Amino acid sequence: MPRTSERGGPRTRARILEVANRMFFERGYEAVTVAEIAREAGFSSVTVFNHFPRKEDLFLDRAADAAELVRSAVRDRAPGVEVLASLRDMCLRVFDSRHPLSGVNDSSLPFFRTVAESPALVARARAIESELRRTLAEELDRDPAFEGDGMLLAAFFVAGYGAVLVETVRRLLDGDAVDAVVMDHRVSLDRLFIALRDGVGRG
Repeated sequence: MPRTSERGGPRTRARILEVANRMFFERGYEAVTVAEIAREAGFSSVTVFNHFPRKEDLFLDRAADAAELVRSAVRDRAPGVEVLASLRDMCLRVFDSRHPLSGVNDSSLPFFRTVAESPALVARARAIESELRRTLAEELDRDPAFEGDGMLLAAFFVAGYGAVLVETVRRLLDGDAVDAVVMDHRVSLDRLFIALRDGVGRG
C-alpha cells in the first residue's frame, strides 16, 4: 500500500533511488518498469514521476550534481583565479575523493556497466552532456572576468572530460588493472587541461 507521508521529502527520493538502483542492477534497466519500482518502494507511480520526470533519471540522477560542480568552479573561484585553473582544481578534487562522477570509484562499475548495456541510458547520458555544456557556456558568458570563448571552452571541456571518463570506464569494464587505469586517468586529466590552456581558455 502506497505511503501517505513524505511524498515530497528527501527521504522519499532516497527510498525511490535505493529501490530503483537495486532492481536495475538485479534485472537490468530495460526489464524494470516505473510501476514496479513504485510498488516496491511503497509509493504511487505519480509520486515517482514527481521526483523523476523520466525513467532514465532514476538511474542517471547526478546530472544536477555535475551542473553544480561546473557552476561553482566558475562562480565561486577566488579573485584572480583563471577559469581553467578552477575547473582543473574541481576535476582533481572529484578524482582525489573518488567521487561517483570521477569514473574511478570501484563501486560505480555496476552503474557504468548498466548504462553501457542500455540504449536509452546512453541516449540520456548524451543529452545530459549537452545540457552540461550549455550550463557551463551560460555561466562563462555571465562572468565579467572571463575573456575567452565560453561556448568553445564549454564544448571542449565537457567533451574532453567525457572522453577521459569513457576511456577509463571502458578499461575498467574490460578488466584492466585498476591501479594502472587510475594513474592513466590522472595523466589524461593533466593532458586535457594542457590542451584547453593552449587552445581556447583565458580568464
